[in-house]
Amino acid sequence: MTDRSSLPEIVMDESGDRNGTPVLLLHGGGVAGWMWRPLIGQMGAGYRFLVPDLPGHDRSAHADYESHERTIEALVEALQDREDRPVAVVGFSLGAQLAVLLAVHRPDLVSHVGIISAQAEPSRWPNATLALLRAAAPLAKQEWFARAQAKELFIPPTLFPDYLRTAQNLSVRTLVASVGENIRFTIPPTWASYAGKALVVVGERERAIMARSAHHLTRYRADGEPETIAECGHGVPLQKPHWLADRLQAWLA
Repeated sequence: MTDRSSLPEIVMDESGDRNGTPVLLLHGGGVAGWMWRPLIGQMGAGYRFLVPDLPGHDRSAHADYESHERTIEALVEALQDREDRPVAVVGFSLGAQLAVLLAVHRPDLVSHVGIISAQAEPSRWPNATLALLRAAAPLAKQEWFARAQAKELFIPPTLFPDYLRTAQNLSVRTLVASVGENIRFTIPPTWASYAGKALVVVGERERAIMARSAHHLTRYRADGEPETIAECGHGVPLQKPHWLADRLQAWLA
């Protein structure tokens, strides 16, 4: 049994209809729960949103990101404290990997898994990537660099203050641990037998590894092929929140 006192504390927002369909939204690495505001604003009534800042990120920066495993344990605890029904989990990038893991480790808690831009194939040369990341980490705290990164991540100007705050509070340990988990991620064998519903989407302009990953995630399941979103890079929830809201509403219905 996990010692609850040893788990990283996760700050989680709750909004929407208390009796609506519960939806857990898991953000990507280097951002935080605020990235979901454009989507939530388009979703309409009938949903209860649970939006955490993952360990090491923004309001949860007091506890460094350690691993996907520890984060899943903390998310399970947070869910059990707040919701007595299975939830739909929608994750982006790092959060999409966590959504898959949460579903296979605790299928009793997860009715649907929405996977947006999840890398599901290990990167080549991860150690070299992480070494470069460590060297460049101080730049992330500079506003000029953060503005350039925000543009690459499709973060709108209205959310830039949130991004800058998150970037400046992100520790090197969290950065290296979260990216390390992300670029080494492989699909758990039990994913094929997860009995809930799954939706896999990927941006048309993302790296080739992301398109391959989307196919890996659907290959052994009966949910259908992944959906490719036209004119989108690695930023679907921020680039096309209206489209994504419509798609999620139809899927959850």
